Amino acid sequence: MLDDLDLASLRRRPGVKWADATAAGALPAWVADMDFPVAEPIQAALVDAVRTDLGYPFWDDRPERNPLGEAFAARMAGRYGFTPAPEHVRVYTEVIQALQAILHVATAPGDSVLMHVPAYSPFLATLTAMGRRLVPVPLADTAAGWSFDADRMAADVARTGSRTLILVNPQNPTGRVFTRAELTAVAEIANRYDLLVIADEVHADLTYDPHRHLPVAALAPEIAARTVTLQSASKAFNLAGLRCCVAHVGHAGVRSALDTLPSLLLGQPGNLGVLGTLAAWQHGDAWLTEVRALLDRNRCLVAAGLPAGVGYHLPEASYLAWLNFRALGLGPDPAAHFLERAGVMLSRGPEFGPPGTGFARLNFATGRAVLDDILGRLRTACPTPSEPGR
Repeated sequence: MLDDLDLASLRRRPGVKWADATAAGALPAWVADMDFPVAEPIQAALVDAVRTDLGYPFWDDRPERNPLGEAFAARMAGRYGFTPAPEHVRVYTEVIQALQAILHVATAPGDSVLMHVPAYSPFLATLTAMGRRLVPVPLADTAAGWSFDADRMAADVARTGSRTLILVNPQNPTGRVFTRAELTAVAEIANRYDLLVIADEVHADLTYDPHRHLPVAALAPEIAARTVTLQSASKAFNLAGLRCCVAHVGHAGVRSALDTLPSLLLGQPGNLGVLGTLAAWQHGDAWLTEVRALLDRNRCLVAAGLPAGVGYHLPEASYLAWLNFRALGLGPDPAAHFLERAGVMLSRGPEFGPPGTGFARLNFATGRAVLDDILGRLRTACPTPSEPGR
């Protein structure tokens, strides 16, 4: 049933993914929303809340009134061997809000922040808007996949005096799941140079076998004490519109600073966001298993159905394909070409920073028929590697 999606019904959806694409006369393969129906346990929890009580929220950040603290801790322990303290969990509307709050209390304008690039565009925009300086940690495109140079990273920390690292793992847009060895190298650098680590791990539940997600804070107590782990049900369970995210604030200084902010200054999720997240984490894993199988199939369909000459490494997690069109001569922004020539809306590569020039990101979290249509359109509008872009 999840795979049997009706295109006419999809086009009537009011969310930004389909609304913007339909207005442009295109098929959407851009923003990171899935097309699959929401898991029934989540629907039931939300419908029950709508029928019974839409009053003031029942929860806040006090441990005894924050049900997401215990739910997050139980999920991390059960799936990843990470045992966070429930009382150190804070609730935000989304990862971007949490990131901005942390940067606000832990850094100052002009401070430098490390992050792997290419990078999720709202993170780049956040650093610019807040006056923080990006220190890029380049991901290299190798025959074996995407990798980075830990020695260069350490040298850049020493050179710039950076004291903060944004670690997106699984990485967006490349889909890399960093290994224990890579994370251990990052932790060693963080410990050596006294870095605050802000770990965005929202794609963790969508990791494909044989890869395994490892929270960086699970490596050792020393790295846990300098890490803020961001997690949400928004990606794995397709709940971005509910606006709910948790931050496990292992860093005591950041935790104290966050707690000095006025309680409602940043706004807060409503009951539906909290209840939907609880239902997802406690009752949604059967649905998630089915969705992961479809996504695993789809990432392989992308590999088989791309036009010749397009560079693509199978993502190790999530449902985003980072596509290299440079050999086809489509210019710095291939997404513009495909919107005009194929009626397919992709995420624009340059928005992920300079390393995204000549790239585009494709969201393959949809039904087989829709994905086949998207890939067919790309092939039709794509020149061969020896043919100049048109």
